[in-house]
Amino acid sequence: MADGTLIPVAADFAAQAHVDAAGYERLYRSSVEDPEGFWREQARAIDWIRQPTLIKETSFSAGDVHIRWFSDGTLNASVNCLDRHLPAKADKPAILWEGDEPGESRTVTWRELHDRVNRLANALKGFGVGKGDFVTIYLPVIPEVLVAMLACVRIGAVHSVVFSGFSAESLAGRVADCRAKLLITADEGHRGGRVLPLKRQADAALAGISHQVDHVVVVRRSGADVSFTPGRDHWYDEIVEAADPVCPPEEVGAEDPLFVLYTSGSTGKPKGLVHTTGGYLVHVATSWKNIFDYHDGDIHWCTADVGWVTAHSYKIYGPMLNGATIVMFEGVPTWPDHSRWWSIIEKLKVSIFYTAPTAIRSLMRDGEAPVRKHDLSSLRVLGSVGEPINPDAWTWYHRVIGGGRCPIVDNYWQTETGAVMLVPLPGATPLKPGAAAKPYFGIRPVLLDAGGKPVEGTGTGNLCFAESWPAQARTILHDHERFLNTYFSPYPGHFFSGDGAKRDEDGYYWIAGRVDDVINVSGHRLGTVELESAIGSHPAVAESAVVGFPHEIKGQGVFAYVTLKADFEETEALRQEIVDWVRRRIGPIATPDVIQWAAALPKNRAGKILRRILSKIAANDFANFGDVTTLAEPEVVNDIVERRRHAIGHIPELAS
Repeated sequence: MADGTLIPVAADFAAQAHVDAAGYERLYRSSVEDPEGFWREQARAIDWIRQPTLIKETSFSAGDVHIRWFSDGTLNASVNCLDRHLPAKADKPAILWEGDEPGESRTVTWRELHDRVNRLANALKGFGVGKGDFVTIYLPVIPEVLVAMLACVRIGAVHSVVFSGFSAESLAGRVADCRAKLLITADEGHRGGRVLPLKRQADAALAGISHQVDHVVVVRRSGADVSFTPGRDHWYDEIVEAADPVCPPEEVGAEDPLFVLYTSGSTGKPKGLVHTTGGYLVHVATSWKNIFDYHDGDIHWCTADVGWVTAHSYKIYGPMLNGATIVMFEGVPTWPDHSRWWSIIEKLKVSIFYTAPTAIRSLMRDGEAPVRKHDLSSLRVLGSVGEPINPDAWTWYHRVIGGGRCPIVDNYWQTETGAVMLVPLPGATPLKPGAAAKPYFGIRPVLLDAGGKPVEGTGTGNLCFAESWPAQARTILHDHERFLNTYFSPYPGHFFSGDGAKRDEDGYYWIAGRVDDVINVSGHRLGTVELESAIGSHPAVAESAVVGFPHEIKGQGVFAYVTLKADFEETEALRQEIVDWVRRRIGPIATPDVIQWAAALPKNRAGKILRRILSKIAANDFANFGDVTTLAEPEVVNDIVERRRHAIGHIPELAS
């Protein structure tokens, strides 16, 4: 992966950046040598009702993992996101919203947002929602979802945002697990020209659980005629208009829950990761500002759906805590055409753009023409998140979208970590295409071999993190034992990310993907990320996903799903050319045994490829795909299955 390319930090960028190279070295050293002193200073970035005196209280001894930050401090998240920016920013835009349909736009000022949050908070209190109660939010990417989140935290309630593309069954599981007292949804949602029947899904979900949700608040998104249950269902606009515009904020403890966010696993049982208030807010407020080098006036657009941790930390809380204007977009990048994102950047003068590698690779398929139609000169910083970005996609993103002048902060983190762990700071770190680079302040990455022994210097191993950091999840809701067994038992004394990584001679980290995303070919361990990077460097390839499959001779073989760029045809000659391409770049041992064309790859709404589904299909297992409700486009799986079925019996190695 590391081809020696090193892009230095531009001198003019470093001169105005919050953190330059010398500053990074000084602050990082301080953060690991004196974490309490460092984070005490960072805590000044937010407003406290009662200043904390206890900074870090953590223990990772066997069977006794507990994590507490700023535990004697009290605060309110909505005050930090809203009140403290008033009156200075009252009439400035807090949200610039673009609907699924081009031309549908809204601007929400800080004054308007504050008013709506206070009114909804009072309405929730009127429904009996109070401190510690759970509220499930099932909304599309519209301003009301941010209002709902901040209204919850204003009264000390805990929000659980569920992606609006999830099925009724998935919603039901999440509502039941947190025993939500109230649900906030919409009549419908819009995405890529399609209608999402949210109220209908919500009704089906509530009918399928044993506990009773007392109230359902419904936002009028489309004006569609939807069913209403008298006494339970309420129109959002009516209750907000009738509510008092002043809601005193609830004082909550730093270790009180802020939100629970569910992640899906191969078992189909979601994990509700609990994030608390004080440490999370301190960490995301300061890291967002440093990582994206925010300056007053920047327009920030994170394309992640509100149901994912990326949106929680770096679309909503991080920017709002810093008083930044954010972009919210309801649609998809390819509708009504492939230049939709670029037209929004031009229209709104976006300066910070943060998206996923899979989206970049998908848009690469259509070449540069859709981009060239628009003026992207407002861009200043680019971000990448979700999975490793292959050097080809990185280079295209840098050259075509960023004009060769915008640093790319390709960062690594997880729902469980709450905030970025590895990242090149734009004013401090020379860039290597595809590398997650260096640890953020206070983060201590460790590579451990299978036996738990540290890998020193250059090498590969299981990516773990020593000590603790403020944004770290505290538990899995109702299942602390699972939390301990998943993240702390594999390597006692360390948080285990589940990923493998490489550290190069410059101390840069390269993510190799999940530890189980390794293919053992005749005793040789091949990382899927390395294979995908090699395939993706072929000029015809837009995107690929590699999995292992049972092989009679090798034990495991290499199975590659390949999506081509728009100008290339699916031919046997091209298939063989890609095979030879990989052999030359990695070696004969890495030769793909099977290349199957795919019109698209199965991804969740965060842009992650669901490789567990592809692994089952490669093994001729066309059932029991586990939790598929996270799929952005379920029909993609059907197409891949049909192609695989057709190939069986026609190609000898598949039939065997």
